Order: sequence, then structure tokens, then C-alpha cells
Amino acid sequence: MQRVAYVLIGAGVLALVGWSVKGFFLASEIPVVVRAAVGAIGLGVIILIGIVLNDRLSTAQKGDFKEVQR
Repeated sequence: MQRVAYVLIGAGVLALVGWSVKGFFLASEIPVVVRAAVGAIGLGVIILIGIVLNDRLSTAQKGDFKEVQR
């Protein structure tokens, strides 16, 4: 039941963020250069988060337990 709550919260947050991002990028008052810069920063942050998650997951799957005695 806890996972369902996390999924619902995540979906709600993603919907609000998506709506805000859409409004930001479609606003004609904001210069194109600023919108492009914010988009580049956002894409860079998303790429870095993906790299970190990939590294964490690959490290967790290796399971180096050389010093553990059986």
C-alpha cells in the first residue's frame, strides 16, 4: 500500500512540474535565450541524475564481498 502512495505522489508531482514547464516554455514574455538556457540546464541535470542512478545500480548489483567470511 505504501508503494501505491509513492506512485500517486510521484505522478501528481510530475503532472504539476510538467504543467509548470509547459507554461514556462510557452510564455511569450520570457526571452527565447532564457528558455533555451533553462532547458539546457534542466537536460544536464536529468542526464547527471541518470548517470548517478546507473552507477549506483551497477555498484549494488556487483556485491563485492571479498572480505566476508562464510
